[in-house]
Amino acid sequence: MKSIQILLVEDNEGDILLTTQALISCKITNTLKVVNDGQEALDFVFKKGIYSNEITPDLILLDVNLPKKNGHEVLYKIKADNKFKHIPIIMLTTSSSIIDVKKAYSNYANCYITKPVEPHDFMKAVSEIENFWINVVELPQ
Repeated sequence: MKSIQILLVEDNEGDILLTTQALISCKITNTLKVVNDGQEALDFVFKKGIYSNEITPDLILLDVNLPKKNGHEVLYKIKADNKFKHIPIIMLTTSSSIIDVKKAYSNYANCYITKPVEPHDFMKAVSEIENFWINVVELPQ
């Protein structure tokens, strides 16, 4: 069974809990790391400060509305760097704004998902994300 390193960039504790539960319920081997703002996400990916020894994530779940640096800024910085632009980034956010959707895709997001409101639907969406990115697609090594 494949294993995957996932970075969740989320500032809402309830969404962190639901995402974590959904990933555990999938019974797919993964390591989940969580950061709570955009600057922490960049520090994690670029291995700065306390994140200097972290493993580069195979997949990033990124919220749009974040403190310090928003998700669009994080997405742009990662996708602009040749060393990290291969990492699939899924925008997982409450925003259904067409402006956010277009901006995410113009900055090379791999997909954009508006978080379902109902907890069961949210957990199902996260489970499907993980299943697709582990069992269906081939991720770069």
